[in-house]
Amino acid sequence: MKSQKAISRAIAAAAFLVATSAFAAAQQPARGIAMHGKPALADDFGSFPYVNADAPKGGAITYCVVGTFDNLNPFILKSMRTTARGVVDTIFGNLVFEPLMMRSADEPFSLYGLLAESVSMNEERTEAEFNLNPDAKWSDGEPVTPEDVIFTYEVFAKKGRPPYSSRMDKIEKIEKTGEHSVRFTFNDKADREFPLIVALTPIIPAHAFDEETFDRSTLKPVIGSGAYRISKVEPGTRIVFERNREYWGENVPSKRGYDNFDRITIEYFLNVNSLIEAFKKGICSVYSESDPVRRQRGIDFPAAQDGRVVAETFRNGVPPAVSGFFFNTRRAKFADPRVRRALSKLYDFGWINKNILNGEYERTLSYWQGSYLSALGEPANEKEKGLLEPFMDRVTPDVMDGTYGKRETAGAELGRDELREAFDLLKEAGYKLQDRQLVNSSGEPLTMEILVTSQEGERLAAVYQRALQKLGIGVSIRLLDDSQAQQRKQSYDFDVIIASVGFSGTLSPGIEQINRWGSQAARTEGTFNLSGSADPAIDAMIEAMLNARTEDDYIAAVRALDRLLIAGAYVVPMQHNNDEWVAYWAKYAHPDKTPLYGYKLQTWWQKPESN
Repeated sequence: MKSQKAISRAIAAAAFLVATSAFAAAQQPARGIAMHGKPALADDFGSFPYVNADAPKGGAITYCVVGTFDNLNPFILKSMRTTARGVVDTIFGNLVFEPLMMRSADEPFSLYGLLAESVSMNEERTEAEFNLNPDAKWSDGEPVTPEDVIFTYEVFAKKGRPPYSSRMDKIEKIEKTGEHSVRFTFNDKADREFPLIVALTPIIPAHAFDEETFDRSTLKPVIGSGAYRISKVEPGTRIVFERNREYWGENVPSKRGYDNFDRITIEYFLNVNSLIEAFKKGICSVYSESDPVRRQRGIDFPAAQDGRVVAETFRNGVPPAVSGFFFNTRRAKFADPRVRRALSKLYDFGWINKNILNGEYERTLSYWQGSYLSALGEPANEKEKGLLEPFMDRVTPDVMDGTYGKRETAGAELGRDELREAFDLLKEAGYKLQDRQLVNSSGEPLTMEILVTSQEGERLAAVYQRALQKLGIGVSIRLLDDSQAQQRKQSYDFDVIIASVGFSGTLSPGIEQINRWGSQAARTEGTFNLSGSADPAIDAMIEAMLNARTEDDYIAAVRALDRLLIAGAYVVPMQHNNDEWVAYWAKYAHPDKTPLYGYKLQTWWQKPESN
């Protein structure tokens, strides 16, 4: 734990060596920008350090997922729609749509030129001018223009889904400043991170989308600037992408070593078991698995034994993504934090780790666990106390002094002491046992339905159910498919749901925290704020984090936010393992270096002799 914290802190400290004044208005346009300080790579860098810049092109790969799809536009909100993977995708890559700048997977938060070859920002970051690459083209051959950038923001604001739909709220104006340049002027709602969020927003072609029908789902292949075109669509079953031989960005430094396959297929399966069987037959090229029991079962077949399939573990250097049981605090029974804290004490991680997970996991208790940003095990310093001083009633003493979570991290199984502590909190919140049911002062029993989307989640929920029932809490479990779960999540129609906080862990938390925990997101359909947290204290910590000008101020704000989330018990975090286990057919290869954010499938290739 200590070594991992030291490593992650060293990475961030390096990023702060140069003050943010490096982006003064007089500076020449930069090909790379960082949230803090300077990016690690010089303007003339040849490629990212975690790719094989000379990786051979060719071959094909098939990714497999559980679920379905019936839409190809990832930017709209339709409660019954599930967008096909790969169009815009953090795992398989942004195959169709691209942003102005590309994020390095080996730095906390640095961006380098893509659709925009450079950017200029003033010191206050109230303006950002992006200079488009004159070679940038859409897959139909039309040039990428400033008008496309302006259209993207306008149509997202009118008909897009969160978080894209709210980005114009922080923009005073967007104007074309040249044949290949566009300037954003931000208003007083914007923060220091927002120009980077603008740079990361996917851009869409104005000539290929009709604003009137933009918010309607479509299965017609969409046009983007990415390295791939959609060549075949079988709704709910399969989508095939073909590499664009005339892709404009093949020699852009941030894209060298990427997009090496001629064809990428994404196959959809009804459940994990059928996916595993497809991998054994060679239908699926890659199989990643977090469950240690399924890992063993998944590679117990001849091809894995004779070397035709390889199993490998990659080490991820960022805090784990938090997954757990989300309480919907929009519902009265979960509005009291004492109730949520009580229920949080009843997750029997010790038993689960021993009997289900082969003892290979750690308990997750912090939202930036294992890094210098985490409050776990750390007493609050003076800066944190200053930030939290107006909201001290929101944070419990053990979270403030760093003693919270000692039993849980030790891996002890749930015992009588925890049951008693939970029951005492529930009594304090007005509950009592009556006829073997836990009821409130009005005699209403405390019940909940837990939504799950996998057999693994169902197993974990059953263990949690067993503990809750010991205190007279009625629990039912409902298994949903992905489309049903997405509908329920978008409309917040659930008591408790097993989910993850956003997409992944990060060493540079920023504006995405508004979408996960902010008060406005709690009232907006389709955000990642599943818990419905709407606390001025959380809003204040996010604002402090986004506007921090020094490393110490930034760390203090993130840790203070961590303490509020932990003490607020909006989620019962489950467990994590920072090792990324992947099995794949041996005809594929990957770069030697694993970046900070873990392995990147977009940089893999097929060995020429196997084509």
